[in-house]
Amino acid sequence: MNTFILLQDRGFFSTLVQRFNEGGPFFMSLILICFMLAFVFLGFGFFNLKKNLNKSKKMRSLASDTSILGLVFGFLGSTIGMINAFDSYEVFGDIDARMMAGGLKVSFLTTVFGCLTFILPRIVILVLRGMQKE
Repeated sequence: MNTFILLQDRGFFSTLVQRFNEGGPFFMSLILICFMLAFVFLGFGFFNLKKNLNKSKKMRSLASDTSILGLVFGFLGSTIGMINAFDSYEVFGDIDARMMAGGLKVSFLTTVFGCLTFILPRIVILVLRGMQKE
């Protein structure tokens, strides 16, 4: 019963920070930078929608490229994480299944964050593209 209560007390942002750290700060930071840049470019795209349509389209294109870069970083981090997990399996031989599952979970966190970095800006890109039609 105490474990259930402790799990409920954890906030959304503390869980997010924990998952960020579990995924490895290097690749997760690169993906986070891509995520923030995509939304900055989208903000500039919406801001320039009425003033300069060409600049708005350029910002939309930059946001699209940045979100794809975040997705690729996610898959690269996942692949490197899986290679590390299999290397440790090779070194230690017969390891516990929980240890292997933990390594695979960590490797997939970058993939999930990369996919979110791709999907969320894509939704906003679709809205911006619809508003840019004349």
